[in-house]
Amino acid sequence: MKIVLDTNVLVAAFITHGNCHELLEYCIVHHEVILSKFILDELQDVLTRKFGFTQAEAQAATRLVQTRTRLIEPRPLPVPVCRDSDDDTILATARTAECVAIVTGDKAMTALKHYAGVTILTPSDFWAFENEAATHAGGG
Repeated sequence: MKIVLDTNVLVAAFITHGNCHELLEYCIVHHEVILSKFILDELQDVLTRKFGFTQAEAQAATRLVQTRTRLIEPRPLPVPVCRDSDDDTILATARTAECVAIVTGDKAMTALKHYAGVTILTPSDFWAFENEAATHAGGG
């Protein structure tokens, strides 16, 4: 299944070894993780600006993610959906790639719950969604 991981999930995966770290590793192995240049650029920026990564460390993290995901160029949304245009770019990435889900910690996005056939999940909600998807696919 194709899934977009929002920048905040990727950042959390690199700065903690909690739920987002496990989620990233799991999704890389079991799903097709879809990202855009926007998400990778934002990841690198946030790691250096907010979390004290050196430019080289942030570039290494970004390269690591890029080698294990598929990068697409999102088509702009027909009309704005979110107040934050960055959130619209995340939605556009998922819509363009026909993803099943977006995993994000962004409250404005998770409040949408769904957009254009894409389910919007918090990292903790992802696991229940994953279990349900596996059950419907006959995997459990």
